[in-house]
Amino acid sequence: MDRHAQQIKRERQDKARNEVNTRNWSKMRTLIKKVLTEKDAKQAEVFYKETVSFIDKMASRNLIHKNTAGRRKALITRHLNSLSAK
Repeated sequence: MDRHAQQIKRERQDKARNEVNTRNWSKMRTLIKKVLTEKDAKQAEVFYKETVSFIDKMASRNLIHKNTAGRRKALITRHLNSLSAK
């Protein structure tokens, strides 16, 4: 079977993109987890701002759908509001 240069390059690009996407997914999940496990409202606010910014960035890059981004932001916002209410 022939191996065309375009095919070789495509596989190389796919591998690089996959590594970046995997890293970003992992970071996003970690940031969300930090907010959800935080009990202190002040510290959760710091994590919240960073997380919302990162989620928006991932939605703008089409790593996640905009509705998924909204759902995840709503989840961490509810948690933050529950901490503030106490």
